[in-house]
Amino acid sequence: MKKITIAIDGHSSCGKSTMAKDLAREIGYIYIDSGAMYRCCTLFALHQGLINPDGSIQTEELERRMSDIHVSFRLNAETGHPDTYLNNTCVEREIRTMEVSSHVSPIAALPFVRAAMTSQQQEIGREGGIVMDGRDIGTAVFPNAEMKVFVTASDEIRAQRRYDELIAKGESADFQQVLENLRERDRIDSTRAVAPLRQAEDALVLDNSHMSIPEQKQWLIDRFKERIHA
Repeated sequence: MKKITIAIDGHSSCGKSTMAKDLAREIGYIYIDSGAMYRCCTLFALHQGLINPDGSIQTEELERRMSDIHVSFRLNAETGHPDTYLNNTCVEREIRTMEVSSHVSPIAALPFVRAAMTSQQQEIGREGGIVMDGRDIGTAVFPNAEMKVFVTASDEIRAQRRYDELIAKGESADFQQVLENLRERDRIDSTRAVAPLRQAEDALVLDNSHMSIPEQKQWLIDRFKERIHA
């Protein structure tokens, strides 16, 4: 049976990565976290001092250094999920911090960053059999994906999920700051000039505000079976 490409897009902190990882493991596909790739670009810029104290980005220098950014994924035997590597160094925890979250949307909005990451994503998914989540997978990266899902949830519920995740990792967090950061990311993601966050016309919509993880998983598996047997 031909393996298909599954694109899962949606707002930040709505559980896209968790459901995409679980679906990929369940059906034997490869999972690719596209958001992690933009977080790697952001972490690189922070490490190289390319983000100024006022939050502005040294865009010319970052563009010149894009060829130095190599993102890859390796399966973690303990978790059963892939970890993210930046230039062969595991950065799975570093890229999930509030510092990176606060700067990732402006970095991801830069046309040359999106072009570089889209190229890497398309190369990874060239043969199909992948589940990729992000902001523009079904609209820009894989517009011909056989299965597209757009995930959303209320602002407050998404902020609470993100807050709980940070606390569980032992990081300090303020709920109001998390909520404001999430809303600002939504604004930037939805209004950027290149590949803005939007629902593909042929995407299935999943509002998981009041769904459990098992319910989401079953919903996705049911939709997957419908697609491969269509």
